Amino acid sequence: MFSNLNNNSNKKKEAINLLCKEFIKNNHIEPNLFSTLNVKRGLRNADGTGVLAGLTLICNVHGYVIDEGEKKPEEGKLIYRNYKINDIIEDCVENKRFGFEEVVYLLLFGNLPKKKDIEYFKNVLAMHRELPEGFLEDVILKRPSKNIMNKMQSALLTLYTYDDFADVTSIEQELRKAIEIIARMSNIMISAYQAKCRAFNKESLVVHSINPEENIAQSILSTLRLDRKYTFEEASLLDILLMLHAEHGGGNNSTFTCRCLTSTGTDAYSAYASAIGSLKGPKHGGANIKVTHMLKDIEKNVKDWTDLDELENYLVKILKKEVGDKSGLIYGMGHAVYTKSDPRAIILKNAARKLAKGTKFEKKFNLIENVENVASSIFLNSAKSKKVICANVDMYSGFVYKMLGIPSDLYTPLFATARIAGWAAHRMEEILTAKRIIRPAYKPVNKENKYIKLNDR
Repeated sequence: MFSNLNNNSNKKKEAINLLCKEFIKNNHIEPNLFSTLNVKRGLRNADGTGVLAGLTLICNVHGYVIDEGEKKPEEGKLIYRNYKINDIIEDCVENKRFGFEEVVYLLLFGNLPKKKDIEYFKNVLAMHRELPEGFLEDVILKRPSKNIMNKMQSALLTLYTYDDFADVTSIEQELRKAIEIIARMSNIMISAYQAKCRAFNKESLVVHSINPEENIAQSILSTLRLDRKYTFEEASLLDILLMLHAEHGGGNNSTFTCRCLTSTGTDAYSAYASAIGSLKGPKHGGANIKVTHMLKDIEKNVKDWTDLDELENYLVKILKKEVGDKSGLIYGMGHAVYTKSDPRAIILKNAARKLAKGTKFEKKFNLIENVENVASSIFLNSAKSKKVICANVDMYSGFVYKMLGIPSDLYTPLFATARIAGWAAHRMEEILTAKRIIRPAYKPVNKENKYIKLNDR
C-alpha cells in the first residue's frame, strides 16, 4: 500500500485528505467553552487588553487607559527607554542625521549616546557587518529560497555553527552576538534577495561589497541598487522606517516569542530565528503585504479615487466579505494597543507626504489617506461596533517602500532587519531579570477514556 502511495500523487493526496478529516473530527472545541471557562485567548482579556506577563524597562506602547474598569481610547505613544519616538525622529530630521544606530544603542544600553559614543558604536557595527568567510557562497548563494524571511531564519541558525561560544549566555557573549547579528542582518537580507532573483527570477546576480562608511539605511539602498546610487532624502526616509520598526514592547508576538525561547535557556540564534518566523506571519509583520494587495484591489475597482462615497461603498463590501480577499478585514486599520492614533503611522504618513508631493506617487498617497479616513468613520459610525480605530504603521510602510523602489519581497525582511534591535534588548533583559521559563496553562476539556486494546477496537 505505502509503496503505491509513493509512486502515485493522486493516492497521496487522497490519503492526506482522508487523514485530515479524521484529524478535524477529533480536534473540535466548542467556541462557547472559551468564554465559559474564561480562557484568555491570544493572552488577551475580554476587553482586548493584554494579559500582564512581565515587566520591562525597554519600551512602552500606550494607546488607552483603564478608568474604573472601562477601557478608554487615548492618543498613541511609542516610548523607547523613556524617550518618545516622535522626539527622537524629529531631532534626527531637523539636524539631517541618521538615527537608527542611535536607536539601537538606546535600546541595548538604556541611555542616549553622546556624539563620541555613537561614533564608536557605529564603528563597532561596521567592523561586524561582513559575513563569515565562505558564508555568502556556501549558505546563501548555493541554497537560495523563494521566501527571504525563511532564508534569513535559516541563515541565523547556520551562524550558530560558526560561533565557538554559541551556547554561552553570559551578557558579554550575548551582547557580542547581538551586535554581530544586528550588523549582519541587512547584508544577509540583500544577499538572500539577490540569490533568489538569480535562482527563481532568472536575473543576473549582483552582489555589491559592503561600504563600511555607510550606515545601515544607506547600505541597504547601496547594495540593493545596481548603480549603488541614492539620495539623502531616500536614505533618511528608510532610516525613519528602521527607527519606527526597531521596537514595539515585550508583548508583540515576535518579541514575546523571542522571550519565550530565551526563558528556556536556549541559544541566541534559535531565539532570534523563532522571532523571524513569528514576524513572517500575515497577522504580524507580513501585514504590510496584505495592505499592498488590498490597495491594488481598491485601485482596480474604485473608478474615482477622490469620490469618498464610492470608496466607502467598496470598503463596506470588503467588511461584508463580498470583495477583496473575502476576509472581511480592512488591512492597515486597527491595532491591539493603539486606538485613536498609531504614532508610527503619523510619522510615516507625514514623511511619505513630503516625498510623494509633486511626483507620480501623490495620487496614490491621497488614496491611502482617503482609505484611512473613510475606514475610521465606518467603524465609528457602525451600529454594531462604535469602535475607535486608527491606521497602523502597515497602512503606509508598503507605500514608502514602493516609493524607494524596494521590491515587495523585502517589505517584511526590512521589518526584521530593524526589529532585531528590540529582540536583542528583550532577550538580554529576559536573561537578566526573569529567570523563569514561560509556561502558561491550557485546560483540557475532554474526558478520560478507558484504554481499549488494539484487538478490541
